Amino acid sequence: MQSETAETGPHEHAPLISMGFLVIATCLVFFLAIASTAISYAGRIYGEQLSLAGHSESREILAITIGRDQLSLPTNAIRFEQQRVSGPAEQVDLYLLWPEMTGYDKSLRRRFDDLSQEPSLIFLQISQSTMSRDMSGRVSAIYAHLLEPQSDPGPSGLTLRRFKPGAGFDGEALLTASRIAGDAYAVRCLLPVKASQATDGDCQRDIHVGEDLTVLYRFSSRRLGDWAKIDEAVRNYVGTRATPAPSETSHKMRPIPSTKSSS
Repeated sequence: MQSETAETGPHEHAPLISMGFLVIATCLVFFLAIASTAISYAGRIYGEQLSLAGHSESREILAITIGRDQLSLPTNAIRFEQQRVSGPAEQVDLYLLWPEMTGYDKSLRRRFDDLSQEPSLIFLQISQSTMSRDMSGRVSAIYAHLLEPQSDPGPSGLTLRRFKPGAGFDGEALLTASRIAGDAYAVRCLLPVKASQATDGDCQRDIHVGEDLTVLYRFSSRRLGDWAKIDEAVRNYVGTRATPAPSETSHKMRPIPSTKSSS
């Protein structure tokens, strides 16, 4: 008769989960936790960069030398990322809120990004002067020969005259005014048929500032009523930030991506 207590098999009391499996599972969980944290962090950083959409909130002052002038400009006012570096440059492009004349701020993001908002940006392109006359000085020397003879009243004391067909300024109008100080004002605009079709930069004017700078600035035709205030604000903004450049850097320039504009 066989014994009721048969010999126990070799694997009958082996653990259901081996120690090796526990080690592998623990390592896997640990790895997944690290990966999840890294993905979350990277996503947050990328999301912040994406939300800036090329803007910068930094208010660090950069020293940018253009020709014989050195400009001290806040980083958040510089429009293009490639230009946000100190040193010699051919030009620098800015965008400023009107009427604050300040650069980008996240709390005011919609005013920079949403084109349906009331036009509130002024765009500046600062470069070394290549012409002896600014736009006001070119009225009698150049533009007067290219304009239609008839004129119309414009906003806030401006006089409007349109360019002749084939003059090279098709669809544009020149608006001028004589100021109390005796100097003339001139701005070129692509005036829309309807005010609602105006863009943030359909009017442009250039002025001379500093030692040898030309400031080409653009604003919406819907802001023509503020023409005198805008001109003074732009001149003061650049003029107070421009000083004579150190002689050793004034002749060295680095190329910078630029936006093309007409004369």
